[in-house]
Amino acid sequence: MVGSIEAKALLSNGSVQLQHNGLNLEEKLDEFRRLLGKSDKDPLKIVSIGAGAWGSVFAALLQESYGGFRDKFQIRIWRRPGKAVSRATAEHLFEVINSREDILRRLIRRCAYLKYVGARLGDRTLYADEILKDGFCLNMVDTPLCPLKVVTNLQEAVWDADIVVNGLPSTETRQVFEEISMYWKERITVPVIISLSKGIETALEPVPHIITPTKMIHQATGVPIENVLYLGGPNIAAEIYNKEYANARICGAEKWRKPLAKFLRQPHFIVWDNSDLVTHEVMGGLKNVYAIGAGMVAALTNESATSKSVYFAHCTSEMIFITHLLAEEPEKLAGPLLADTCVTLLKGRNAWYGQMLAKGEINRDMGDSISGKGMIQGVSAVGAFYQLLSQSSLSIMHPEEKKPVAPVESCPILKTLYKILITREQSTQAILQALRDETLNDPRDRIEIAQSHAFYRPSLLDQP
Repeated sequence: MVGSIEAKALLSNGSVQLQHNGLNLEEKLDEFRRLLGKSDKDPLKIVSIGAGAWGSVFAALLQESYGGFRDKFQIRIWRRPGKAVSRATAEHLFEVINSREDILRRLIRRCAYLKYVGARLGDRTLYADEILKDGFCLNMVDTPLCPLKVVTNLQEAVWDADIVVNGLPSTETRQVFEEISMYWKERITVPVIISLSKGIETALEPVPHIITPTKMIHQATGVPIENVLYLGGPNIAAEIYNKEYANARICGAEKWRKPLAKFLRQPHFIVWDNSDLVTHEVMGGLKNVYAIGAGMVAALTNESATSKSVYFAHCTSEMIFITHLLAEEPEKLAGPLLADTCVTLLKGRNAWYGQMLAKGEINRDMGDSISGKGMIQGVSAVGAFYQLLSQSSLSIMHPEEKKPVAPVESCPILKTLYKILITREQSTQAILQALRDETLNDPRDRIEIAQSHAFYRPSLLDQP
């Protein structure tokens, strides 16, 4: 299997055992199955909802690890049907296929090659769910995955799933999981849900507060919050599938995060567990916000290392400031949390979006769903965070002017991104002006203010 991390070891009885660098995969699978109370003839059923780059790679990694145990494990991926592949993408996909002998042989063996020939010639239309079955994610065609079991009927996908992976953008999470809840009304067992989504919604009633994807899922389905976890980390989907070493954190209740960390861990993809769901999930949304600005700065300064470092100092101080409003004792922006921020600011679809806007190769009228890239999560997150932090009811004392101001007044980069992306009253050049403002305080001042004052507002997370 292409890209497989499985190794076969011949046992003394002649049977074949799948291993990860000597670690018995079947034992890991059996241990997790026992935790879920699975019987011998009942496979562990996992479904990934949404077929973006990270959701598809996550499903492919599990398929490659455990897919050989067909009686014990089953994974499927759901995506909406009917999404046509453009002629340009079909032509590029054909080039990718023919550049990889292993992929070419696999498609010929599966009697699937001729449809790609037809699409290249313009004789037929390919569809996203169709090519995903062959291992091609529409948002990542340069990185072929292993073949996947694709389901386009949502009810069929989720009704008996033991683990549901949320690979949807935050803007679609609530709607889809509200539909899923209708199919779970007669369920006896409670599923475990792992959210990969990064983004937030803002609600202003009864008091201003944010709603994270895990909270959306909990509210939409009624699944206990201890069964809803968040997985994030410093990673780029294609690089992880290509076996570049990476790590991630799964955050949530101890009951599930520790066994899931062990179950998901692979030699090249180390998963740790952490209890601080709030900080990691909020940071997951914030880093996408500031990644757009990072892309703009990189493009406008011809990749100036100095300018990018200045931007990094200011944006991370704003991120720390915001998390201190949302969590009483947020985890420090260090280690994997800092690394996740770094990789997102350096590379990823949000940084790419900022670069392309600054270069004029795309424009804001094209929206935040870009062909070949998928949903640019940072755009909606800019609006959500700005709307929340501009509420006068959340006012804090300005350290110099000694008067109450909305928290957003202490976040000049967030304000500027809002004016560029949402109200569109400024051009991308404004991001540089924000950095060069002579009245801008040392980023450390913002951090010290956040850490030395009782900023924490439980109401921002809809908590008493």
